[in-house]
Amino acid sequence: MDLRTPTLWTPMPTSTPTPSTEYVLGTGSDEATRLGLQHRLWSAATHLLWERAKVQPGQTVLDVGCGPGHASLDLAQIVGPTGRVVAIDESATFLKQLHDQAISRRHHNIERVLGDVQDLLAVLADDAGMIDIAYARWVFCFVPRPEDVVKGLATLVKPGGRVAVQDYFNYERCLTLAPRREAFSKVISAVGASWRARGGDTDIMGRLPTMFTQHGFRIEDLNVVQRIARPGDSLWHWPNSFWQTFLPRLVEHGFITPEDRAAFDNAWRDASQDPASFIQLPPVFELIAVRD
Repeated sequence: MDLRTPTLWTPMPTSTPTPSTEYVLGTGSDEATRLGLQHRLWSAATHLLWERAKVQPGQTVLDVGCGPGHASLDLAQIVGPTGRVVAIDESATFLKQLHDQAISRRHHNIERVLGDVQDLLAVLADDAGMIDIAYARWVFCFVPRPEDVVKGLATLVKPGGRVAVQDYFNYERCLTLAPRREAFSKVISAVGASWRARGGDTDIMGRLPTMFTQHGFRIEDLNVVQRIARPGDSLWHWPNSFWQTFLPRLVEHGFITPEDRAAFDNAWRDASQDPASFIQLPPVFELIAVRD
């Protein structure tokens, strides 16, 4: 379980302002905990996607933007000791968490790779044409150069191999609290604006099918998972954990005011205490593309 790192990295000139490359939600322990909850609450849909993508024992699977590796650990169990999981992320902190979990669970078939998913070939050149399945969940929506990720996958995935993606489309319009509250809607708009300011796209799945077909893939499957949550549901804690992690960042970077945050907190608290309230969660679109 050695950690591979890029052999060459050329920094941008110091005179050129560039956005922070840190994951927009951070890499602290609070975010790692949130990601663990998120993975567990979405694991049923994820495993169904992997079944449709035909993940099997003995395969080589690439986990694109693996984070702390919750999906990587599950995939390692599926591909088994004769298979291999290549987990790539730009956060050494997250990869260390994956290492610790893999050791404790005795998964010896996970290879951690430190690198930018937008430059896959910089760190995975030896794996060209070797990947059976690539998987990316909520990665494309955050990266400024999503087509570069697709280009890299077009080289890494073997002919007949598949890429399975879970990501967003129509995020800001669909993420709605019922009854509607203006304070809530204002913050959701700010969430989208903050992602776009860093080069992200909350509607990325609307563009991905074209990107994949233009780079030698055939779209085999398109699907959407739409869920709602009510106070008291386990799923209610998914958006709640997101507010706790991300809203302070929105205030810090000026996307909302402290007063906006207070109004949102009041609206969310009222909804959490109202058994008639519910939240329509952002729809998660699923894509399976086959390499021709």
